[in-house]
Amino acid sequence: MDTPDSGDPQIRRAIRRSLLLLALIAVAVGGVAWWSSRRPPRAPADSSPPTPPATSNRAEVARPFVSFRDLARERGVDFVHQNGATGRKLLPETLGGGVAVEDLDGDGAAEILLVDGDRWEDAPPGSPAGRGIVLFRNDGAGSFAVPSSPTGLEAPLQGMGIALGDADGDGDLDLLVTSTAGVRFFRNESAPGVLRFVDATEASGLASLDGWSTSAGFGDLDLDGDLDLVVAHYVRWNPAIDEAVDYRLEGIGRAYGPPLGFEGETVRAFFNSGDGTFEDRTAAAGFDVRNPSTGAPMAKALGLLVQDLDGDGDLDVFVANDTVANFLLRNRGDGTFEEVGTPAGIAFDRLGAATGAMGVDLAMLGRGEEARRAIVVGNFANEPTSFFLEDPSRAGRYGDEAIPQGISAATRPTLTFGMLWADLDGEGGEEIVAANGHLEEEIARLQASQSYRQPAQIFRGSADGGGFELVPDASLGDLARPVVGRGLASGDLDLDGDVDLVLTQIAGAPMVLFNDLDEVSPHRRWIRLEFVGPRGDASVVGAGVRIIDGDREILRTVAPTRSYLSQVERALTIGLGEGDAGRPIDRVEVEWTGGGRTVLEQVPANGRVRVEGAGSSP
Repeated sequence: MDTPDSGDPQIRRAIRRSLLLLALIAVAVGGVAWWSSRRPPRAPADSSPPTPPATSNRAEVARPFVSFRDLARERGVDFVHQNGATGRKLLPETLGGGVAVEDLDGDGAAEILLVDGDRWEDAPPGSPAGRGIVLFRNDGAGSFAVPSSPTGLEAPLQGMGIALGDADGDGDLDLLVTSTAGVRFFRNESAPGVLRFVDATEASGLASLDGWSTSAGFGDLDLDGDLDLVVAHYVRWNPAIDEAVDYRLEGIGRAYGPPLGFEGETVRAFFNSGDGTFEDRTAAAGFDVRNPSTGAPMAKALGLLVQDLDGDGDLDVFVANDTVANFLLRNRGDGTFEEVGTPAGIAFDRLGAATGAMGVDLAMLGRGEEARRAIVVGNFANEPTSFFLEDPSRAGRYGDEAIPQGISAATRPTLTFGMLWADLDGEGGEEIVAANGHLEEEIARLQASQSYRQPAQIFRGSADGGGFELVPDASLGDLARPVVGRGLASGDLDLDGDVDLVLTQIAGAPMVLFNDLDEVSPHRRWIRLEFVGPRGDASVVGAGVRIIDGDREILRTVAPTRSYLSQVERALTIGLGEGDAGRPIDRVEVEWTGGGRTVLEQVPANGRVRVEGAGSSP
C-alpha cells in the first residue's frame, strides 16, 4: 500500500533496507529451524523412533559377516585431508574429499587417488596448504607408496570429486578433478614405470567451466565411440555469499548450513569432438534444467550416475540433488536428454518431498526378465535412505521402497554421503554400504541423538529373502569406527578375490579397509573380469555383464561413476560362494555400450579374466 510519503526516494530506500533486513532474519531463523527439526518422521508406517547412529542399539544379524581392517598407515597411505577451516564455517569445508580406485599403470592392481582441499586465499600466514590429487601406487599386493617422481597432480586446489576416463582414446585413463573454482583436466602421459599427468584444462576446452563443481563422470552419451563428460554443480557460491547467508546455531554461532539460502546451478554436459577436446552442449542436450516458476537453474547436485536406467541401450544420467528434486535425464537415443525425474518416480521420496540427497548407486536385483534396477540415495539426518526400485512392468519407472526393503528406520538417524552396492561377502549378491558423518561439529549440543562422527553401515539381503537387514557393528571390524565419512569407493586392492573399500573423511585420514573374507569363507569361488572394449573405454563404461554359474545368474554394470565424489574400479570382482574352485564358470556375457557382444564359455574360476570385444587391441 502507498503512503503519502512513499514517493520520496530516501523513504523508498529505507523501506527496501527494512524489507531486506527482515528477509535476512527469516533466512537465518530458517537455518536454525532446519538444523533442529529438519524432516521429522511423518509417516505412521515408519514411526519407530530414531536411534543414535554412533553405538549399540542397532539391529542384530545372527549370520556371520566379513570384517574389515583399516590398514591405511600400515600399507603406506599417509594422507590427512586438508579442508582449510579456520572457524569461518564456509560450506565447502565440510563437503569435499573424493576418492578413486583404479589401475593406472596397467599391471592389474588398482591405485588409490585422494582429492585434497586447500587453505583459502585469505588464510592466516602459516596455514597448511593442500596436496592437490595424491596418487598412491599399488605394488600389486595391496601396499602403496607415493611415486618418487612428481605425477603432475600436486598443485593445490579446494578439491571435491574425481573422474577417470580415456578421453583421448589412447588406451590410458585421463583424469578430471572438480573444485570450488571449476575443474582441472589432466591427460595421462605415463610411461612404463612412471605415472605422469599433464594439465590440459585449457587445451581440452574445459577452462571456461567455472563455479562449484562436485561429482563428474565420463560416458559415451551420443554413442559415437568416444567419451563425453557430465559435471554436476552444487550452488552458486563464493565466500562473500556464504558469509552473507550466515547460518547460525543458537548458543553456538555461525554454523555449516543447508543449501536453502543459495541459488541453484546447472549440471553441465560436454561432448567429445573425437580427439579428447570437449564442446559445451549443456543447453542443446537438455541438461539446463530450470525452475518452471522462476526460470532459475534448479540443480543443487552432489551425486551422479551415468548408466542405462531404462534398459534401452543408451546411457542416462541420474542426479542426486540436495533439498530439491532429483533429476533423471533420459537419453532420447541421439545424445539429447529429457528430464523425467517426476514421472519416473525418483524426483522425491515416498511422501512427495525433496530430500537432502548426496551419494547414489545402482544395482540389478533378480534374474532374467524379472531383474529390476534398484537405486539407493543417501540423505540427510532424519531422512531415510531412498530405495528406488524399478517397476517390473514398466522399465525406467521407480517407486521408493525403503520401508518394505527394511532400510528406512536404521538410516533415519544417520547423515549419509558415500553410497555403494558391493559384493562384500563373496556370495554374488550385493550389499548396501553407507559412509556416514554429520556436517556440523557441534550438532550434539543441539540434537542429543546426533553425533558428528558416525559409523558406516552395511545392509545385506535378509535370510528370508524379504528385503535387507542391518549388519551389526560387532561384525564389521574397523568399518564400524565412527568417522566423518564422505567419499566411498571399492575395488580389490590386494588381488585376493574380494572387494575392499576406501572411505574418506573431512579433515582426517582415509580408511583403507581390507576385506577379511578368507576368514569367513575359506573355500570360496570368485572371478575378476577386466575389460577391453571394441571401441575402447567408450564401450566399457556402462557395459552390462551377465554370469551364468550353475543355476545362478549374476548381473553387473561396469559403472565407475557412483557413490559420492568418487570412482570405483572398472574391473569387476564377483564372488561365487563356497564350492570347488576347480569347477569352471559356465558362461560370461558382456553387452558393450554402443553395440557388440562378447561371450566366454567354461571360464576358469579364482583368477583374472580379460574380456575383449571384437576389434579390441591385444
